[in-house]
Amino acid sequence: MEIIKSVKEMQRWSDHCRKQGQTIVLVPTMGYLHEGHLSLMREGKRLGDKVIVSIFVNPAQFGPGEDLSTYPRDLKRDFHMAESAGVDIIFTPNEWDVYPKGFDTYIDQEKLTLHLCGLSRPGHFKGVMTVVTKLFHMVAPQIAIFGEKDYQQLTIIRRMVKDLNFDIEIKSGAIVREPDGLAMSSRNVKLSSEQRKSALALYLSLQQAQKQLLDGETRSEQLIAEATSLILSYPGTVIDYIHICDPDSLEDITTVDRPALMALAVKVGTVRLIDNKILTP
Repeated sequence: MEIIKSVKEMQRWSDHCRKQGQTIVLVPTMGYLHEGHLSLMREGKRLGDKVIVSIFVNPAQFGPGEDLSTYPRDLKRDFHMAESAGVDIIFTPNEWDVYPKGFDTYIDQEKLTLHLCGLSRPGHFKGVMTVVTKLFHMVAPQIAIFGEKDYQQLTIIRRMVKDLNFDIEIKSGAIVREPDGLAMSSRNVKLSSEQRKSALALYLSLQQAQKQLLDGETRSEQLIAEATSLILSYPGTVIDYIHICDPDSLEDITTVDRPALMALAVKVGTVRLIDNKILTP
C-alpha cells in the first residue's frame, strides 16, 4: 500500500492508472476507520482494479461548536486497517492543499439539504459537497462508494453527480452494526460505558417502528411518538430529530403505505449519533 499526500502526485498516479485502462474506486473517509469503512473497501476491491481511500477531516462540514477539534484521529491505526483490506493508495491531503489561501468556491443544493441533518447543521452539506467534488477531481475515480448510515449524504451526492454530469458511478454500502445493533461510527469511541448503553436506543427505536408497522400502525406521527418515548427513556439522550420521509426526496410523509426512510439524530451526552432504516409495510 502506498501513501500519497500531494494533490499533484495523486492526479499523476490516477492519470497513469486510467491510461492503463484500470478502474479506480474511491472510498472517501474522515479516518478513524472501523468495520463499516472496511466493508466499503472490500466492495471496492470487487468493483475495480485500484482502491483509493481518502482520509481528510474536512473543516468545511463542521459548524461552530461542533467536534472538529476533538474528532478522533489515528493515522497509524488507519493505515494498518486499510492495508488489511487490500487498499492500494491512502490519500491524505493537507488542509492547505484542499482549501488554499483565498479559497472562495463552494457547491450547494437547494432542496435535499433542507431536511434531516441539513436543518440542524446549516452549511454542513455545502462543506460535504465541496470536498467530495474536489476529491473527485483529485482522484478521478470511475466509481465512488459511500455508506448508507449517512443516508442523506448519499442521496445528496447522487443528486450532485447527476446534476453536474460527473462521469462517476456512485455505489452504496449497507450499515454495518455492532453485535447488539449499534451502527458503527467513528464517534462511538467517545461514548462512556453508560452512554454506550443509551446509544443503543437509536437502533431499538428503528426496530420498534418496523414491528409496529407490520402490526398495522401506519401513521408516521404515532410511530415517531413511540420512538421518541423509547429513546428518552434512556439516560442522557437528547433528540435532534426523528423523521419518516420519502427515500428519494427526503420529504416527510404522513402515512407509511410504501417503503419509507426513518431517520434520526440523537445526542448521547455530547456525542451526536445518526441512524436510519427503510421501513417496509
